[in-house]
Amino acid sequence: MVHPPQRTSLSGPALVRLLARLGETEVQASPQPLADRLSQWLGWTDAIALSTVLAAPAPTPATAGGARANGDDEAQRCLSLRSTLSKAIALDGVLAPAKARRPGGGYGHARASQQPAPLPEAPDTDADYAVFRQCYIALQQKMETDIGDVRGRLRSRLAAVSPAMAKLATLDAAMERSLAARERSLLGTVPGLLGAHFERLRKAAREAAAREAQAAADSTSGAWLDVFRKDVQSVLLAELDVRFQPVEGLLAALRAR
Repeated sequence: MVHPPQRTSLSGPALVRLLARLGETEVQASPQPLADRLSQWLGWTDAIALSTVLAAPAPTPATAGGARANGDDEAQRCLSLRSTLSKAIALDGVLAPAKARRPGGGYGHARASQQPAPLPEAPDTDADYAVFRQCYIALQQKMETDIGDVRGRLRSRLAAVSPAMAKLATLDAAMERSLAARERSLLGTVPGLLGAHFERLRKAAREAAAREAQAAADSTSGAWLDVFRKDVQSVLLAELDVRFQPVEGLLAALRAR
């Protein structure tokens, strides 16, 4: 089984650490404060919009009834969504290990209608990364849509609680609008990074096959691809953690008010 060496002890989100390891890249933590780094993501129009929200008086809550709920129902919905998205990653047919794949390359129950046709089973060293790329992008789109929906619902709930919570909801909406394009652009580079990792693993598998007797090579030829499938799942789960952070913040505010 082929594993890339761990070359960095970078602290930070699991997604960053995973991509650094899989890319065999030395990554240094930025010396800049968070506020300075965040300012580089914002254009002047975004800065004005955020300043306007912060300077405005707290809006009146949308309804009085929202203050009576304790947020437990939303917490359960968020937990359910996270479980659903995690299962979609874990059970996706493209990412299933070779021994779990049904004859004919069929998917499990988690297959989304927009996902691509499954991988051909042989030969593994001729596998096409485009299939994995399409799978990753489809799961990214699902996460973005589903998490965006729950984030909007949490803002609506907060807006009904108190003037302070209504202002927080307005600020979160402004932050989402300001950072969405940058976030989409950065996360959109992940499939390309995984593509380079795919090629490194395949090259190592081909070199190993060339060094070994053909019979031995045949018995282990799919190991590198299962390693890659597992790595893709790990990166997707780490991305899910990152995407869920704003939801967790809004939920904490709703429950702690």
